[in-house]
Amino acid sequence: MKAKPETIAYVSIKEYCFLKKELKGVVEASDFKWQFIWSFGKGTLFVNPPLGRALIEDALLRFLLKKDYELESGNEYRFTISAKF
Repeated sequence: MKAKPETIAYVSIKEYCFLKKELKGVVEASDFKWQFIWSFGKGTLFVNPPLGRALIEDALLRFLLKKDYELESGNEYRFTISAKF
């Protein structure tokens, strides 16, 4: 039986501002690295650079929503994506 493809994504939270209702950080997966801003007050996620953004955007948003109250500025996290890239 073949193993399912997967990639580990590493998330580093740089800033968590309750006044702006915004979280800023960096996510790395494989050879890709993106900066993101999650405006949880507005329900929007911005990921830059655009190269490879489609690979990470949905998985990152699901992770952020799931771990919302556990995330702290300065901490690092990881999650698994069910795809190889």
